Amino acid sequence: MAKITLAGFNVDYELLKEIRDGGPVPDDLTPETISAAYARISRDPTSVGELRRQSRTAVLKARKSNATIVFGMGHHSVAEHAVFNFDITDVSRLAIESLETHRLASYTEKSQRYIKLDEALVVAPEIETRGMADAFRAYIHRSFARYRQIVDSLTAAGIDDKLAGEDARYVLPLAVPGQLGMTVNARSLEHLIKRLAAHPLSEVKSLSADFLDVAGPVAPSLIRFVEPGHYDLHRYERAIAVGHELNNRPAPGGPMETGPDTTVRMIACDPEGDTFILATLLQGVLNRGLGPAIEWVRELSHAERMRVFEGVTEGLTIHDPMPREFEHAGVTFEIVMSAAAFGQFKRHRMASLTTQPYDPLLGITVPPSISAAGLSSLMDEAAEDAHRMADVLGGIGDPVSGYAMINANRRRCVMTANLREFYHLSRLREDVHAQWDIREIASIMSTFVRRAFPVCGSLVGGKDMVETTIRQRNCRLGLVGDD
Repeated sequence: MAKITLAGFNVDYELLKEIRDGGPVPDDLTPETISAAYARISRDPTSVGELRRQSRTAVLKARKSNATIVFGMGHHSVAEHAVFNFDITDVSRLAIESLETHRLASYTEKSQRYIKLDEALVVAPEIETRGMADAFRAYIHRSFARYRQIVDSLTAAGIDDKLAGEDARYVLPLAVPGQLGMTVNARSLEHLIKRLAAHPLSEVKSLSADFLDVAGPVAPSLIRFVEPGHYDLHRYERAIAVGHELNNRPAPGGPMETGPDTTVRMIACDPEGDTFILATLLQGVLNRGLGPAIEWVRELSHAERMRVFEGVTEGLTIHDPMPREFEHAGVTFEIVMSAAAFGQFKRHRMASLTTQPYDPLLGITVPPSISAAGLSSLMDEAAEDAHRMADVLGGIGDPVSGYAMINANRRRCVMTANLREFYHLSRLREDVHAQWDIREIASIMSTFVRRAFPVCGSLVGGKDMVETTIRQRNCRLGLVGDD
């Protein structure tokens, strides 16, 4: 099962200097003193340096102050000044998906793309108690046999060893373990612990308990309310019941824009997204409210709008984020993607991403290199094996069945992103260095975005695609030399 190790936390620097200079090491090193000191800034005229000194010399008093200010007065943001680092090992890819749905944390995960995988698995407690452990281990053994066969065949055909492993992983189940480093503040950690404790899978619940065990004693005044309530435990249950009740009604139909293979659908977009963004950008210049600014922009021609856009983004490089005004318009997609692609897509946590379970009826994603090598039958065999095991574990409605799903299995996802976040996604995921699966998805999405936002979306694309365009434009504007 997963193991969580407390790798570090922030400590008052003045205390670290005292220790370095030969002072005693306190028994109660904690980030709580910084939170307690900062909590008093708004109400105490004492200098912040003195407030920190007072807190670090009186930890119990600092903890009492935190309890009063954070939980008594409701100033929860104070807890964000305490930050933790965790090593998380021996955790399944399936559980990592649940962990990384939490937005306000930073994760760096072991990549199955770059690392050759040895045979290993997580056997969930539910699989053990259902008497399926031996059958599940045999299934994992067959999966790794296919993985090694594909790697050997692709490398024999002249494909780079790393790329061979990257594509061969599509036959591996989500029970394969990974590891990651995680950084999170105390406020977010408390929320994460509560959410994980309400998860239906025992492995995920154990993460909740482990986080609390290793971080709770370090910052007891900041990590307190971690028991899931009725809302956490039973959310969606009523909606699911009503959905089943109403499911006999005919589903509403309607046209949706689809990509060439229907794996990407644009469900909705702001119809006047360009207008809204340009109006918010120009409000200050026009010295008028948003409504009149929108009316003014509506009267501009496409060429005039492009002049405004170029003026706003003058000097932009491929590494610069778009202005915050680009958050005022967005787009919603429904995407059918593989588990391998989702492993990268889930990193875009500032967008809104919701998912359905992996569904065998959606088919599988087969890497082109495997098809070209004549190994598609191995992919089909792996999918059939995975689906049989998933059925034995309870079928698509049972969360435990997810452990049997392979990286090639697909799920439906809905993503809503503002244009600023989408620029970040496209820069990263359409770049030549991006993995082919997610690059194809992002490319289709960008086609829709450029059509929906012909002005403000005109520079959407991967870093390598857009770099030349941006440089040519900056040369034309006289911002850089033409070399």
